[in-house]
Amino acid sequence: MKRNYLAMVIFISTLLVILLAVTSAPADAKWPAEPGKSLKRDGNLRVDVANISEGYFYASLQSKSKHRMKMRVAKGDTTLSYDIKNDGSYELFPLQLGNGKYTITLYENVSGKKYSSAGKITLNVNLSSPDICFYYPNQYVNYTKSSDPVKTAAKLCDGKSRKDAYKAITNYMSKNFVYDFLKAVNIKAGMLPDIDDSFSKKMGVCQDLSAICICMMRTQGIPAKLMIGYADKNYHAWVEAEFDGKSYFFDPTVAVNGVSKVKEYTLERYY
Repeated sequence: MKRNYLAMVIFISTLLVILLAVTSAPADAKWPAEPGKSLKRDGNLRVDVANISEGYFYASLQSKSKHRMKMRVAKGDTTLSYDIKNDGSYELFPLQLGNGKYTITLYENVSGKKYSSAGKITLNVNLSSPDICFYYPNQYVNYTKSSDPVKTAAKLCDGKSRKDAYKAITNYMSKNFVYDFLKAVNIKAGMLPDIDDSFSKKMGVCQDLSAICICMMRTQGIPAKLMIGYADKNYHAWVEAEFDGKSYFFDPTVAVNGVSKVKEYTLERYY
């Protein structure tokens, strides 16, 4: 009887360990708070400013629109443009330009290529750390706790240092993915990376592959940037991580294609 009881205790303990390993998020992962706690409003623009010290803000329309909407985030001489949903749902955007004053302006398409201002909000940002926004998801690197690459990264990197986790993730990307040439031909301007769909297919274009890689890194406590610009003369996306005082460069497209290295990368923006 005692032997059976002991066996049952061991079985239940082992099962709990397995379940925790599969379902729990890594300790270093950072997840955004739910939106709607501290709002600023102007015109049709609504911004949640509760977590700007963590390097991100939520934005949405106050009321739905039938028109295409754009949002510009400006700080100093730098302006970043985004498409924003016209259904009133929140989207998360990074404050990747460091401390200081940000101006967020909403624009509504009125006819042809003409847009009119539909709201403007300013934020005075003081980040908790310079790279804090590169630990969180955002509109371009969009994932949740239930995303498969998050779970895969947790298994791949369990117990590893950040350097070894970085190697495990880049090796996994190199060996398990292919470039989606068909999607590359048919891709439309403004299309965002689709992490979940591309991960399930094990294929994607440059921004998909880079976003998957960054998702896996960020949820393992590795701050990583989605870099967008030019590889030689081709519009392109790649990855840059920074930890332990060093920068690490990785181009998933080159890795999965086995093509010759790019001679020059020219950065345009990053997320």
